[in-house]
Amino acid sequence: MAVEDDIQFERDGHVARVWFNRPHKRNCITVPMLHRLDEIITEIEGDDEIRAVVVRGRGNTFSSGFDLDSLQSDFIGSSTAMDVAVVSAKVCDRFYNMSKPSVAVLEGYVTAGGFEVMISCDFAIADEAALIGDFHIRRALFGGAGPIYRLPRMIGIRKTKELMLTGKLLTGQEADAFDLVNASAPADQLDATVEEFVSHLTDKSPFQMKLTKMAVDRGLDADIASLMVLEHLAVGVTLNSDDAAEGVSAFLEKRDPKWTGR
Repeated sequence: MAVEDDIQFERDGHVARVWFNRPHKRNCITVPMLHRLDEIITEIEGDDEIRAVVVRGRGNTFSSGFDLDSLQSDFIGSSTAMDVAVVSAKVCDRFYNMSKPSVAVLEGYVTAGGFEVMISCDFAIADEAALIGDFHIRRALFGGAGPIYRLPRMIGIRKTKELMLTGKLLTGQEADAFDLVNASAPADQLDATVEEFVSHLTDKSPFQMKLTKMAVDRGLDADIASLMVLEHLAVGVTLNSDDAAEGVSAFLEKRDPKWTGR
């Protein structure tokens, strides 16, 4: 099977849909899939029509992590052992820093490398019965694409240790209460929940979405004085944008705005 079949990319109006497509292996991820995901990110960033990204797995499971057959044959005990972490971290970081907001749709297993992709997305919506967790420690492994720097910023250090040191799995409903996902829903309501959530992203100014996401992503990485300067600059750039002028005019004229993304 070609890598284009293992990870699929579809355009659906203003939404890009990225699918992991190895359901026979619970959508385990390989290095060629990571390279293909990197290419897809570039395509998404270059397409002005796309305003949001939805990441999902075929066969009602998100991803159970990196392909352990590949890990054993190509990386364990090898001089290339660190390479898998380098490429995984690079691609997940590109995903996290995309200008377009991303939503992970969680079903079935969301573990190890799949968990790392999920925490690299801006939002996550889970099937209440999904099984979600870092999981690496159960195989005496260590995640190389974000758990130690993404996860504490999301849920705090104590909950991070609880997931990483025990290897426990949370149901989608438990992950919702854990503040690990934005929402959970029964399986028969998951699609509607996702589409309703995404609709609140695609109707916004693409220009302002990019600027706001970029600023918020830096919110925990600098001191308050520096972040105040960032806010001042963001406001200045915003008030000189076409979309800000259109947003204000549309409100005053009681009509829907027509965004240009500038």
